[in-house]
Amino acid sequence: MKMTFRWYGRDDHIPLPYFKQVPGATGVVGGIFHIPAGEDWPEEDVKNLVEQANAAGLELEVIESVNVHDDIKLGLPSRDRYIENYKSTMRTLSKYGIKVICYNFMPIFDWTRSDLAMPLEDGSNALAYERDKVEGIDPNELIKNILEGSKGHAMPGWEPERLAGIKKLFEQYEGMTEERLFDNLVYFLEQIIPVAKECNIRMAIHPDDPPWSVFGLPRIVKNDADLERIIKAVDEPENGLTLCSGSLGANLDNDLVAIFDKYTAMDRAPFLHIRNVKHNEKGDFHEVAHKDETGSVDVKGIIKVLHKNNYKGYWRPDHGRMIWGEEGRPGYGLYDRALGASYIQGIWDILEEER
Repeated sequence: MKMTFRWYGRDDHIPLPYFKQVPGATGVVGGIFHIPAGEDWPEEDVKNLVEQANAAGLELEVIESVNVHDDIKLGLPSRDRYIENYKSTMRTLSKYGIKVICYNFMPIFDWTRSDLAMPLEDGSNALAYERDKVEGIDPNELIKNILEGSKGHAMPGWEPERLAGIKKLFEQYEGMTEERLFDNLVYFLEQIIPVAKECNIRMAIHPDDPPWSVFGLPRIVKNDADLERIIKAVDEPENGLTLCSGSLGANLDNDLVAIFDKYTAMDRAPFLHIRNVKHNEKGDFHEVAHKDETGSVDVKGIIKVLHKNNYKGYWRPDHGRMIWGEEGRPGYGLYDRALGASYIQGIWDILEEER
């Protein structure tokens, strides 16, 4: 496995060399966040991003995310222009050594939480989802809460300039069904997978977060059945998955160990996010330390099947708590992610020794 950390470039409070100091870290997962979704990424920006990582002794071979414009998700006539921009960006990324592109197909909101700093018993804080604070709330109120809780950091998926048109976006998605959204995803994949093959890039769709409908919007990447349907729709190795134990693990009906086993054995999951969540009443959940007993995710079971399948793809310790007084982008403090990385690698080392 290639262990990476998500890095937010010039907007990251963590200096690049710090990631290099985490034992086992080989690279970072980057992105360009000042370019609006749907626009072609300038080559100079891509070149600078990769060169910064390389100068710190880190690889940058995974991009998270090249966001998909809403017109593509909506299936509007204008989607073809945005798909052409997407293809152009893929070719530019390939030129600079990018091997995997993570993306999602969630309408309007890339992810949803009710609290970005829920206090935990140990004095740390973490991202949380409480249904009563999301369901029935005015979306504008949720947007306000997220942006206020971001502590001034850019929050991908919650760009103020895009969400300023939230009323129009909801009007456009009115009547959108899962079937129509899925058809629009297939149209997109049929267009870009030949380019991915040409560029030696693997696409990796991220599960819905959380994996159920929010504000009545359809969700099509929720469970094993959805994942299988997606990879079969365009059955090429370049049409892959980002398996996220936190997103899929928000629904207790998802058998995470079985899902990770199935798709890594098939070599259809080039990128993994590993984090832990703890379930509460009414389907609420909050994020916790990566260690097994702190939450509801069988982290050890996931690592065991990855080892069994000799997984050689990219992974990153996902969302950590904010601990030891660290201030920064919610979910992306260095300290707890580094602890999680060490915990996961410790499990892997024991499995290697037993083998």
